[in-house]
Amino acid sequence: MSHNKLTSTHLGDRQLHNLKELKLSSNKIVELKKEGLEFLANTSLKKLDLSSNPLKAVTPDCFRALWSLHTFVMANTTLGPTLVEDLCSALGGTGIQFILLANVQLLRIHNKTFSGLANTDLVLLDISKNGLIEIENDSFVYLSHLQNLNLEYNQVSQLNPNTFRGLTEVKTLNLKKFFTSKVTSKVSKINDLSFHWLKNLEYLNMDGNKISSLTEKTFSGLTSLKTLSMTECSANLQTITNATFSSLSMSPLLTLNLSKTGIAILEYGAFSSLGSLQFLDLGLNRIDQDIIGHEFLGLHSIELIYLSYNNRLTLTSNSFNLVPSLKKLNLRKTKLTFRDLELSPFRVLENLTLLDISNNNIANIQENIFEGLSNLRILNLQHNNLARLWKKANPGGPFMFLKGLHNLEILNLLSNGFDEIPASAFQGLSKLRILGMGENNVCILPPSIFEDQLSLYELDLHKNLITSVEKVLFVNVLKNLKILNMGGNPFDCTCESIAWFANWINTTNATIQGLDTQYICNTPSRYHGIPVKFFDNSPCKDNAPFKTLFTLTFTLVVSFICFVFLIQFQGWRIQFYWNVSVNRILGFKEVDSRGENFAYDAYIIHAVKDMSWVERNLIPLEEEDDVCHFQFCFEERDFEGGTSQLTAVVNSINNSRKIIFVITQHFLNDNWCKRFKIHHAVQQAIEQSRDSIILIFLEDIPDYKLNYTIHLRRGMFKSSCILYWPAHKERVDAFHQKLKIALGSSNLVK
Repeated sequence: MSHNKLTSTHLGDRQLHNLKELKLSSNKIVELKKEGLEFLANTSLKKLDLSSNPLKAVTPDCFRALWSLHTFVMANTTLGPTLVEDLCSALGGTGIQFILLANVQLLRIHNKTFSGLANTDLVLLDISKNGLIEIENDSFVYLSHLQNLNLEYNQVSQLNPNTFRGLTEVKTLNLKKFFTSKVTSKVSKINDLSFHWLKNLEYLNMDGNKISSLTEKTFSGLTSLKTLSMTECSANLQTITNATFSSLSMSPLLTLNLSKTGIAILEYGAFSSLGSLQFLDLGLNRIDQDIIGHEFLGLHSIELIYLSYNNRLTLTSNSFNLVPSLKKLNLRKTKLTFRDLELSPFRVLENLTLLDISNNNIANIQENIFEGLSNLRILNLQHNNLARLWKKANPGGPFMFLKGLHNLEILNLLSNGFDEIPASAFQGLSKLRILGMGENNVCILPPSIFEDQLSLYELDLHKNLITSVEKVLFVNVLKNLKILNMGGNPFDCTCESIAWFANWINTTNATIQGLDTQYICNTPSRYHGIPVKFFDNSPCKDNAPFKTLFTLTFTLVVSFICFVFLIQFQGWRIQFYWNVSVNRILGFKEVDSRGENFAYDAYIIHAVKDMSWVERNLIPLEEEDDVCHFQFCFEERDFEGGTSQLTAVVNSINNSRKIIFVITQHFLNDNWCKRFKIHHAVQQAIEQSRDSIILIFLEDIPDYKLNYTIHLRRGMFKSSCILYWPAHKERVDAFHQKLKIALGSSNLVK
């Protein structure tokens, strides 16, 4: 019945038995009388709205007929303290629980204003937007059942210890812009212990106030407080010390919102008294400091820290060592830098699921910057300058800074200047569902770039320099894709580049953003400016035979070139292996010389520095076994005195059934060994067609190095004559056994 110019609430005789809600707002009702609402006596009315009426008088028993009244709304009118008191007295005889008195010019509340509600079970009272300037002590003592009190948008100058006396059941208190004064220079004050009556308060909103500094007793008594919001609150919070919120040490506070409060410095243990805190919002402030780690001392239960939109933050290796429980960390637009990073600042955050370090123009990060973030689900890196990290020309090659993020689901790399993407950039990110690579300079994507992204739900590559969308690259990733954004790329509309993609976008059920306006052909000239979806791919089928012919021709040409290079650079090797193979297959019918025809079983060629090893590990074999007795020619022991060394070496090789090379780095660098002994031993073996050389490797010598220094390869010898000195002592006996087998093997080339 709103907006009907009614002058009375009387609407006839008793009727509307099932009525629950009656709206009489914006009429011309000036007085509430008993008979005016008598027609509602037989109803079970729950809500009555009399807002925006020029009410001037209220009779004491005007609501007596509304025994079931639950909610009363009177807003946007001029009542003043006296009429509000009369209304509350008249409502005292009802079942009222909710009273909304917003913007009724209630400038002052005295200790009798709500006395008429003493016998009610009032749960909610809204007296916001009243320009309230004063609340006397004990004004709320009659509202013992009140749970929700809304006092936002008023102009009170101070709170006293007895302002909220009696409100022991209140759970929600809204003081948003409660202290706002018309005199902007005036600072309101919260006296100590002003909240100590609110034992059950769980939610306190103090947004947008200008108050004096917080003291160690400002919030004392709030033993049930779970949420405190102080957004845009001016309370001299430039520096947060360990005393700033010490009055909340007995509160189970879970959420603290300090955004837009002018904070510049977080001191040691700034929140150490808030051990139960889970959500801390420090965004949109003026914080300018190095985060050492002790700023978050005591936050044992913290799950979210919001530090976005601050002046400057510098992270160190220990920045988050004291908050391993952290699940979400927002560092957007903080001019973020890193200092003295021996270890990643995020390494202890094993529970972190969201990390936002976007809009920071970051150009340098370590390859292990995200080390330890095994549970990370969302990573925002957009609007930075990370292009250098993935360049092939980067010192050390491309940085795979995303490695280890196996549970990552959302990755945003928009606007980073990337013009190169390594093939393994997203390797291991098998759970990735949303990938944003838009507004970069990518022109070529490696064929295997999306090899692991089979669960991708949304792909954003808009405004890059991509000209070709090839089937081999996208066919797997587009199978499960639901949203694709590749608009704004200079597409090359030819059969090779776009035919498959044009057919896909015309048949897929996926959402393709900007399909009609942003997927435009750039080349060739005949298709310039034409939407990709209109590309005619019917002529492309005629190219199939030419593709096959081209592939075959290309393969033959490349194979021929490779063969020519192989003959040019490796022909000697092929010839050598061919000769060895022929000799081993056909062989030479030569009597296999036995031990009695030789003075020694083996001549040992070794470097001077390896003499001690030979003495310890080979010479003892002469006395080890009586059945299989070996006699070695050991230069330092067996060379005949008075004979030149050259003659002694030649005679010893001739008189030895086998020649053992003890190969180490010293051996390869020993000029006497590699210039004479090895040459003569190999030359004799070749001339006499003897397969008599045994190689013992004491170190891991690559084949190319063996070839470079002494012109030998492992492939030139029987595998049974190539032995490796074991690293483990328990395998030494097995080595000796293999050596005996090699020493006893035939010298005939087979």
